[in-house]
Amino acid sequence: MRIGFISTRLAGTDGVSLETQKWAHVLRQMGHDIFYCAGELDDETDGMLIPEIHFQDSAAQALGAWAFGGNLPDPTLDRALQERAEVLKRPLRQFLTTYNINYVILQNIFAIPMQLPLAQAMTELLQETGLPALAHNHDFYWERERFLTNRIPKFLDTYFPPDLPNLRHAVINTIAQRDLKARRGLDSVFIPNVFDFATPPPAIDAYSADFRQAIGLRDDDWLILQPTRVIARKGIELAIELVARLDDPRAKLVITHHAGDEGLDYWHQLQRQADEQGVDLRYVADIVGDARGMTEDGRKIYALWDTYPHADFVTYPSLYEGFGNALIETIYFRQPALVNRYAVYAADIGPLGFRFAEIDGAVTEESVALARRWLENPAETGEIVNHNYRLGQRYFSYQTLADLLGEQIKEIGRE
Repeated sequence: MRIGFISTRLAGTDGVSLETQKWAHVLRQMGHDIFYCAGELDDETDGMLIPEIHFQDSAAQALGAWAFGGNLPDPTLDRALQERAEVLKRPLRQFLTTYNINYVILQNIFAIPMQLPLAQAMTELLQETGLPALAHNHDFYWERERFLTNRIPKFLDTYFPPDLPNLRHAVINTIAQRDLKARRGLDSVFIPNVFDFATPPPAIDAYSADFRQAIGLRDDDWLILQPTRVIARKGIELAIELVARLDDPRAKLVITHHAGDEGLDYWHQLQRQADEQGVDLRYVADIVGDARGMTEDGRKIYALWDTYPHADFVTYPSLYEGFGNALIETIYFRQPALVNRYAVYAADIGPLGFRFAEIDGAVTEESVALARRWLENPAETGEIVNHNYRLGQRYFSYQTLADLLGEQIKEIGRE
């Protein structure tokens, strides 16, 4: 089949883009042709760039501010959404016809309402074309407090997500699966985030060997890796507290991803906290990306995968996650970690038997002691991280994904 992935952004290292790459890889191995359509695409991506479907498109942002800026219905807003949806349908229809798409995978378009008219446009196109489609829903609007007060309850109930005979739904955790059924009466398949556990993780090589030196660390420093974006739900203040309570000059907290996706207030708060608590905080997003390369001023850019082998410990203190890409990466790279028991972890990951230093929203003496023990005696962690890796192979592998996607595609022929 000729499969089209459509999203607001398919570029970089955010969770939606990373999972899309994995799905595309698995589907290609199954013999399908893959094409992309988004408001932002990586340079080498085969597909169609439509800037106006990006979640940062000015029209989308204005409509979003209007919709979530109060709770009184506004018929003028409904008309504005419809008019913008009509504008977006034209290039979207062109993508479907140009690439002769016969199966569509919608990445988070019907889940997070940051591009309201895009959801309406895609719903109407699916109704018009009858194309079979799968909505990969990463995080629903009711999971985010900022979307609960709005002027468009009927619009959200119609399009986030829509109920169509040719549209199936996939969710990334069982909590979302339960809530989708309870709120909308819609069935869905649980497809966890996955990793290529069949391929051994890359080791330090000639290119990445100097990463520690590039960020100013000595060989005996503890590189405590926070491999996430700098947004409030990542709970990075807990990582800072952990490092402060380790109270060891070797401990350096290294943040790999950019701040700014939700403004810079949170980043400034973290900087103040680190200063107050005497934590050595290294922000290295300017030289870490999704691929190796060079900065404009001639510095080496390391891939995210280059950072994990250098780490001594990983912090993953998220307050909320749809699933947890960076945690699966941590398992894959056989790193010990601190994990906050966010709801999805408690429901779908922790019960499988993984072994981490766990906390429940607050750093404890026990978690600090365990982290210190693993940092001071890294040989002790070998059995633990290998145990976690084996569980990752069993539950979060590409083969798991292939089996689940294969079943969804088979369903097309049964209808």
